[in-house]
Amino acid sequence: MLHETWKDKEPVKKVEVVHTDAQKFKVSDMLTVGKQYDVVNETEEYYQIIDNSGLVGGYFKTYFKEV
Repeated sequence: MLHETWKDKEPVKKVEVVHTDAQKFKVSDMLTVGKQYDVVNETEEYYQIIDNSGLVGGYFKTYFKEV
């Protein structure tokens, strides 16, 4: 399973959080505005990053800007 190696994988790129204004879910506990995160996987709509919990989470690209 590919997702099991994401945490140990070399980051693809860095992104910075620009907002945490979510419509459905609360993301402010897992993302900090202004903080940079390593992207471990990327899809068309999502970035998979190691968030504030220390685990890999998937978030919409709209929360981020590329660094």
